[in-house]
Amino acid sequence: VLIPQPSFVSYEPCAVMAGATPVVINLKAENEFRLTAQELEDAITDKTKILVLPFPNNPTGAIMERKDLEEIAEVIIKHDIYVMSDEIYSELSYKEKHVSIAQIPGMKERTILINGFSKAFAMTGWRLGYACGPEAIIEQMIKIHQFAIMCAPTTSQYAAIEALKNGDEDVAEMCTAYNQRRRYLVHCFKEMGLECFEPYGAFYIFPCIKEFGMSSDDFAMRFLKEEKVAVVPGNAFGDCGEGYLRISYASSLENLKIAMGRLAEFIGRLRA
Repeated sequence: VLIPQPSFVSYEPCAVMAGATPVVINLKAENEFRLTAQELEDAITDKTKILVLPFPNNPTGAIMERKDLEEIAEVIIKHDIYVMSDEIYSELSYKEKHVSIAQIPGMKERTILINGFSKAFAMTGWRLGYACGPEAIIEQMIKIHQFAIMCAPTTSQYAAIEALKNGDEDVAEMCTAYNQRRRYLVHCFKEMGLECFEPYGAFYIFPCIKEFGMSSDDFAMRFLKEEKVAVVPGNAFGDCGEGYLRISYASSLENLKIAMGRLAEFIGRLRA
């Protein structure tokens, strides 16, 4: 199982629990943490069965544009492997409308698309998601689901129906607010002189703190103790996340302004 990192923490242990061998692809900041066709090609062996494709990405906010997907699709088709495309942040895309790899010619029949209601509809506590894919694979997934989970709560299902029928305006309003906060944070990091590519998806930003000569863990813990602001060390999402921080903008603009003021003071002391 090929797993690009930095990425959400559960992919690797889930692969291990399923009896598979996870193989990490370390993504690069110079590519804005996108997966390139060459990186994918270099990672594939005759044992490769599936690629996890986590875009828009947690923790980086990176996206894959259509041309990126077309390039990696050629490699996927060439080697006859599957893709598990985690598109939980698909509605939260700020540069252009999200494109699923399942939309690329030749990919629908080899893509398992994962999505849910937690992010776009802010329904994290309702624990409801869905998967779409080839019939033969979904049949096996149903068996596992039946004996491990049984079914989703009825109340969550009714809430999801309401979200699908009447939630589009709320999602659009949220996207506008997130985009405003995203642009604000990008501006703040430029003003602070922190290296940070501009994220175009999800609600995270991933600034580099390597200049300060401390680990992501040490920076995050010291920032928490001294300024009472919580951020997530980048290495929580893979070794290549070391030297970065995940900062969420799923908070009010007023709170973000306070946090950025404290961060500016904190790094000012570090540079003094």
